Amino acid sequence: MTISFDAADIARNVRAGTLSAVEVAREALRRIDAAPELMAVTRRLAARAMQDAAAVDAKVARGEDPGPLAGVPYGVKDLFDVAGEVTTAGAARLEHAPPATRDAEAIARLTRAGAVLVATLNMDEFAYGFVTDNARWGITRNPHDPERFAGGSSGGSAAAVAAGLVSFSLGSDTNGSIRIPASLCGVFGIKPTHHSLPMDGVYPFVHTLDDMGCFTRTAGDMRMVDDVLRGTVSHVADAPLSCAMLGGWFARNLTAGMRAALDRFTAGMGHVPEVTLRGVDQARSAAFLITAYEGGRLHLDALRDDPISYDPGTRDRLIAGAALSEAAYDDALAYRATFARQIDAVFERHDVLIAPAVLGEAPRIDQPTLLIDGEAKPARANLGLFTQPISFLGLPVVTVPLPTDGLPLGLQLIGPKGRDADLIALATTLAKRGDARPELWA
Repeated sequence: MTISFDAADIARNVRAGTLSAVEVAREALRRIDAAPELMAVTRRLAARAMQDAAAVDAKVARGEDPGPLAGVPYGVKDLFDVAGEVTTAGAARLEHAPPATRDAEAIARLTRAGAVLVATLNMDEFAYGFVTDNARWGITRNPHDPERFAGGSSGGSAAAVAAGLVSFSLGSDTNGSIRIPASLCGVFGIKPTHHSLPMDGVYPFVHTLDDMGCFTRTAGDMRMVDDVLRGTVSHVADAPLSCAMLGGWFARNLTAGMRAALDRFTAGMGHVPEVTLRGVDQARSAAFLITAYEGGRLHLDALRDDPISYDPGTRDRLIAGAALSEAAYDDALAYRATFARQIDAVFERHDVLIAPAVLGEAPRIDQPTLLIDGEAKPARANLGLFTQPISFLGLPVVTVPLPTDGLPLGLQLIGPKGRDADLIALATTLAKRGDARPELWA
């Protein structure tokens, strides 16, 4: 029997008793074992998965409701606490730290909803990077072309969903770490309104910017998972949403493939007005500075005690951030308030702003650069060109995969704070009419 890994399909069949949660968990573990070359998984949690799946099946047998995500297999970025497991945050220096004593709140909510955790997933060390090039666990490879990056820092989470190893996954997003890999791997992803989803038990990086969210195969699955994580049923706006395309900064340096995909998208949308924001380059710089300062300060004591245990690429950026002055940090926060006022004014005229998530297709691993203003720049630090200026405002963003004839590409749907459900609804509409289409392998 071929099992569809769409979350809604699995949950419906498990609740009906036509599919066993144990059978689904076994299939997920089999798929993980069959794809070691992706480097998406850091640990398979077979014993836990089988125990949780058996508990779901037992509830069904007793006539009890096993939950809206009954038997759905998922994975989490390796910075979520999993009871009995070490939370490494992608760092070899934490590999032998004491294990977590309880699950992160997000995992606890998913477990109560019947979902089955099967794996922890690869990431950039301490979530500081955009490519998931991990010194301890290896480079996560893009399921669509293993010679290319999956994006990061939640690359393992995106790749696992795109490759059909799990039905959905959890990641974190500070400067684009959900939106970038979702785009490069061709799946749906959400960075929610800042701190609207539970961060208890999630290893921190930049408290001003950190958020958690999910990767899914469909927009409908995103709604299901997001509702469970919030503990509420989402409500959407009754009136049609007014959309505008971000130009200027967000229209520069695009690859030919992204430009063509955007043209097709806007043609399908009909007339979409263009909005050009002022000072986006400063917003990106401010986000970069906040990240460096807070990340550096968080790790300062450990860097003093044992700098050699860090990946050199991560260590050098953290040390540079720790050296920044508090005055520079305060200036960055002040500019955030200035930039936010401009965005608020735009949202008085439009409900949703649309922008590319990345410049174009996933970079090759053997050529880890992007062409920015005619100059080759490192992909690890610059894939967030279009995501960082949005991140530091705390706005909700849903990434939708565009229909393409080649490698995956994605768009950001950006809304005012608290309008997450409207963005998911728009993603659902776009998918139904063919303007958003995931690129999946199984």
